[in-house]
Amino acid sequence: MSTETHLTMEELEENLDELRLSPRDEGRLRMIVRRPRSGEREVIEEGSLSVEEGLSGDNWSRRNPGAPLDVDRQLTIMNARVAGLLAQQEDRWHLFGDQLYIDLELSEENLPTGTRLALGGAVIEVTSIDHTGCKKFAERFGVDAVKFVSAPPGKELRLRGIYAKVVQPGPIRVGDLARKLR
Repeated sequence: MSTETHLTMEELEENLDELRLSPRDEGRLRMIVRRPRSGEREVIEEGSLSVEEGLSGDNWSRRNPGAPLDVDRQLTIMNARVAGLLAQQEDRWHLFGDQLYIDLELSEENLPTGTRLALGGAVIEVTSIDHTGCKKFAERFGVDAVKFVSAPPGKELRLRGIYAKVVQPGPIRVGDLARKLR
């Protein structure tokens, strides 16, 4: 039986102003999570981004054996402040299923499709695919969390996160800056 509590919509909305204070031009990579196999998560301090597979050693882009690589879904990125709010404890962030947790505003206004970010020794590009929560998201973080990220302010800020692809391979590590390229 789970002892985790989920925040109410009122509690989540009380934190919206803090989420809006996320840095707009550069922010720190706070966590990297690799999913080597379905249902498995590895929190790692450093990794490598490649054009061929996204986060090296992660199975997300190749979850359907034999299917072509879905380049526009290579990486999933979540705002670290949102992860902190919804999960309430950093040791639960990996449950979101995203790979990169960055303290950066992910809104469409701030990071439109095609925006490039320098991250460690790599460069990634925001894609047009919408990132939405799945059934597991509601189970792990509550129905109000799903409503919160799906409500107009949540969609505007892309609180559930974004997809990106690798355009320049390179190493990344926790603590690296993610910086918008002009």
